Amino acid sequence: MTSARTSDLTVVPVPAHGAEDVVVATSGPDEGCVFTGTEDGSIFRVSHDGARVDRVARTGGRPLGIEIDADGRLLVCDAKRGVLRVDTATGAVETVTDRVGGEPMVFCNNAAIASDGTVWFSDSSRHYGIERWKDDFIQVTRSGRLMRMATDGTVEVVLDGLAFANGVALSKDEDFVCVAETGARTVVRRWLTGPRAGMRDLLCQNLPGYPDNIARGSDGLIWVTIASPRDAVVERLQGAPMRVRKLVTRIPQKLQPQPARTVRVQAYDDEGRLVHDLDLPGERYHMVTGVREHDGRVWMGSLHEPAIAAHDL
Repeated sequence: MTSARTSDLTVVPVPAHGAEDVVVATSGPDEGCVFTGTEDGSIFRVSHDGARVDRVARTGGRPLGIEIDADGRLLVCDAKRGVLRVDTATGAVETVTDRVGGEPMVFCNNAAIASDGTVWFSDSSRHYGIERWKDDFIQVTRSGRLMRMATDGTVEVVLDGLAFANGVALSKDEDFVCVAETGARTVVRRWLTGPRAGMRDLLCQNLPGYPDNIARGSDGLIWVTIASPRDAVVERLQGAPMRVRKLVTRIPQKLQPQPARTVRVQAYDDEGRLVHDLDLPGERYHMVTGVREHDGRVWMGSLHEPAIAAHDL
């Protein structure tokens, strides 16, 4: 296992707050560029050296997870608008789906695209949107879902009852899909092919903190963000009577439990073995919620930072 604790972190500012996720273009005119979305609805393109940052689109919502499809367009999970497609050349935004079973999604979060065009995506909560994510996290509503959208646009729920469904990733051979359960500190695996097809188990569990987005890197590993380390107070609250849990998130923000300032991401192979554990100081950057490894460089996004960051393995 490779571990790191060093200040060797490159921080690239973007002109808006909350660059939550990152994705790297591996071909086409944007090859090498990094895309991220911010809380004002913007989608930004960042040159590989970080010297240039351009706004390429506005979603009109809150973009979270970002993927790149076979046509070079961005597939964006917008917390308020659902699954979108964005043309980075024209800035055009198209709604792919904003409903599941005829009902609007409340908190569309992250996605992964299979080689055949199938889209796997998460809806974190049926009860609370992004502005009240802490309510779902503390109350443990277990209303998160993982969905499959076929190439004909048909959407089906594959996993339900998840404790704040978050990041989504496919294995290298696409024999399983996995989704992070932030509230349970696990990454759930759903087998797609082979003798275990249809079965559910865990890729990893008892994580050292709360996972957010996950993504398969160019190294074939599944990279997992640890947005904040495990908090004993939070976990006691999660087990408290529901009336107490509902009251906690109504107290002033400054009195609520706050995420620790850390920069941490881990990488697991398809057997669930920990391969990398990057635990970096959080003085200049913190609360990593998006990760993408590409050619030995680990790009990171943060729900709370007006910047993306990079670390060379």
